[in-house]
Amino acid sequence: MSVTTVRLQAEVEQQLEAIASKLQRSKGWVINQALAEYIEKQQLEQARWKQTLEAMESAAQGKIADASEVHSWLNSWGTEHEQDAPEADK
Repeated sequence: MSVTTVRLQAEVEQQLEAIASKLQRSKGWVINQALAEYIEKQQLEQARWKQTLEAMESAAQGKIADASEVHSWLNSWGTEHEQDAPEADK
């Protein structure tokens, strides 16, 4: 495990100490948890952005599904007759 030095604002330091004390954990543990969650969130956002760009490219190429088919599919979610996702026009 590596060591990294971080300068914290006084208010952040106080809040960090309070959280660590309440959880009966070290400040390092709290920081590791927070960073792990932040990194996971950033990776998810990057993946979603990539999917958005791919979807936009697909739409630009005319690969789209009919809106009424999409609405019908969405309305079927959670029912006994849940439908498969509609196919995009090619």
